Amino acid sequence: MLSTRNLNKSFGSLVVAQDIALELPQGVRYALIGPNGAGKTTLINLLTGMLRPDSGQIFLGGTQISSLKPEARVRHGLARTFQINTLFPQLTALESVTIAVLEREGHAHNWWRRLAGFTPAIEEAHGILASLRLADVAHRATRELAYGQQRLLEIALALATRPRVLLLDEPAAGVPKDESAELFAVISSLSRELTVLFIEHDMNVVFRFASRIIVMVGGRILVEGTPDEVGRDPRVREVYLGKYARAA
Repeated sequence: MLSTRNLNKSFGSLVVAQDIALELPQGVRYALIGPNGAGKTTLINLLTGMLRPDSGQIFLGGTQISSLKPEARVRHGLARTFQINTLFPQLTALESVTIAVLEREGHAHNWWRRLAGFTPAIEEAHGILASLRLADVAHRATRELAYGQQRLLEIALALATRPRVLLLDEPAAGVPKDESAELFAVISSLSRELTVLFIEHDMNVVFRFASRIIVMVGGRILVEGTPDEVGRDPRVREVYLGKYARAA
């Protein structure tokens, strides 16, 4: 569903992505892990068009998207969230997601019209919120939501674009540790037609919810495999307990 070939990016002498080759099948839950500075967010930025690679190719569902702008990649089915929420605090959860649906359909320029006039969009937005267990707070202002709920609302906005691939950059950032497992339980329950790649530092969460794990170090993919394979790999132990961890 999402793949790359020989993806490279440098800033002067600093190599942030080197020969990245990915193959993400449909429906798989991938975790992207590695020490600070490994290049995880840089890779997300390359995939979504926030950064241009120096060389290499990116494919979404077999279509090369390497030269497309970020908004065009969204239209092709690639969506993401960021480490820091970018929400409208005065809007309700339902209003926010409804506007995202209208944007996808090309009606967001009619923002001055009453949202009640867009019943299908409202119903779709409510369904998205329900899938993320936010139906009970659909009519509450965003600023009144618990932070974990705000993180889920940002995912709801991404889902409103009807993505085939969803990239989550530290979706549990800022969420109390005892609530992060619940957040990932919701993420793992999303449609199996959706491919998910998420960055996360809590290894308990990673090994519990990821079906496969990619480990990055120094802009390279060190290893990729099932949680059991990655957990037993001595190179991964070196990353987190050895020289790479000390340098991070």
